[in-house]
Amino acid sequence: MVLPTCSPMGELKIKVIRGMNLVIADLTSSDPYVVITIGTQKVKTKYVYDNCNPYWNDEVTLAVFDLDTPIKLMVYDKDLFTSDDYMGEVRIDIIPYLEYVKADLDPLSTGSVVDKIDPTRENSLYDTSYILWKDGKLVQDMILKLHNVATGEVEIQFEWVDVAGARGL
Repeated sequence: MVLPTCSPMGELKIKVIRGMNLVIADLTSSDPYVVITIGTQKVKTKYVYDNCNPYWNDEVTLAVFDLDTPIKLMVYDKDLFTSDDYMGEVRIDIIPYLEYVKADLDPLSTGSVVDKIDPTRENSLYDTSYILWKDGKLVQDMILKLHNVATGEVEIQFEWVDVAGARGL
């Protein structure tokens, strides 16, 4: 078990781009936002009013202390007078991405595809995900299918950030 006072291995920068085909949680639409958790850390995006296909374009950053700690993404509908409605969730698998973070990819040109990951039941991908070398950084683009809900996907991109004094991968 990793103690919370330990230094992180690094940080994961997650850009929550958009939602697609999200369920209607109110009478005719939803006011969705995303909550991402890893361990005891919890961050959320702004909510988008009256839209089942929202564009958030929000960027959040989480410290990574243990690679075995799951990253969970949950979508909710913002309500003013009652508790927010649940609109689905997914666990994010970063292990395939982190295998390439450790590699020396500097000679690659911007836009190079490092790997592609096809959808399976285990990874919750809606479509093929690409790990790319962009502007000297390794990023992964993915569209995730939400679980425990009739319909809905969330598009995200993540990037590993080395932190001074971190333990590293």
